[in-house]
Amino acid sequence: MTFSLKITGALWGALFCAGAALAQAPGGPPPNVGVARVELRPITQTSNFIGRIQSIGRVDIVARVTAFLDKVEFRDGADVKKGDVLYRLERAPFEADLAAKTAVQQQYEAQLENANVQLERARKLLQTQSGAQATVDTALAAQRSLEAQILGAKANVQQSQINLDYTVISAPIDGKIGATAVTPGNVVTPSTTSLVKLVSQDPMYVLFPVAVRTMIKLRERYLPLGGFDAVVVRLGLPDGSTYKYPAKLDFVDNTTQASTDTVLVRAVVPNPPVQKIGTTAVRELIDTQFVNVSLEGVKPMEFLAVPRAAILADQRGDYVYVLDADNKAQRRDVKLGQSTPTVAAVEDGLKVGELVIVEGLQRVRPGVVVQASPATPPPPTPEPAP
Repeated sequence: MTFSLKITGALWGALFCAGAALAQAPGGPPPNVGVARVELRPITQTSNFIGRIQSIGRVDIVARVTAFLDKVEFRDGADVKKGDVLYRLERAPFEADLAAKTAVQQQYEAQLENANVQLERARKLLQTQSGAQATVDTALAAQRSLEAQILGAKANVQQSQINLDYTVISAPIDGKIGATAVTPGNVVTPSTTSLVKLVSQDPMYVLFPVAVRTMIKLRERYLPLGGFDAVVVRLGLPDGSTYKYPAKLDFVDNTTQASTDTVLVRAVVPNPPVQKIGTTAVRELIDTQFVNVSLEGVKPMEFLAVPRAAILADQRGDYVYVLDADNKAQRRDVKLGQSTPTVAAVEDGLKVGELVIVEGLQRVRPGVVVQASPATPPPPTPEPAP
């Protein structure tokens, strides 16, 4: 058993020496590596969040008077226009109330005509010996009292007309209507829960929370470039596809969410119909659905860039191998910025013009002399959809 352990240790030593020889055999040729030059490149920085779609107009349709529901004038799920009739309530009791209030008003108006005549007669008699000031004062008081009663009667008529008008419930906005919660024959009241929900469709809001720390970075990045105008918002749909239309930032909340230390940010996005089924338009965005939100700069920003394949990582962090003047590989720790699958942006650790090793990294050790040649260029990165 002891002899076996010694041989195993010897084998490990041999393997270690062989690995070192692979890096650079004494007197042998230096390992071949592919290198790329550090250069300034335009890179579109993106920040990703989880957002939720919200309709700009959201209305709970409720009854304004107590009455029986006579008729539902819409089809569940249909598109409606502002002013379209949605419900009709029983009108007869309100029509009768309006007629009664109108009759009272007309009665007071007739009495006022007679009071005007009495006042005029009393004023004429006052110019003769048979007239009295007391009679004029009484007639004047009666006239003014009836004028006040007429004002009250007109207000009652107006209120009755308003209640009668409330028996027809119309759409206050354009939008897509939900399923009715009440059917004909039921009594509806102002305290009844919502009869139906109506939400606008185009455009829509996109709401997403941004951590305060991230918000500070975004502000520092885009505020000097124009703020909201320097950012475009792209949406990722639940099926993994990218929404055709970009969104536009229009609001940042003035408070943070205490439980999450985030700030609510809002954008506006078009939501035109993609298909029509009868009179109903089919749209891609639906109120309250989740979407992936990507914030991108309108214009790319220049960063020091290297091929992504040059980046290595260990417990100390990210690093690359650079060539010095003697063609020796030297480790250089770097701080990465926004990266793509093929290109890494370097915020600190490199300078323009330096050569980094991209290919043959498995044969490189710090201080090893290498034989460098240009690395194979990566495939072109497709441009994002406009």
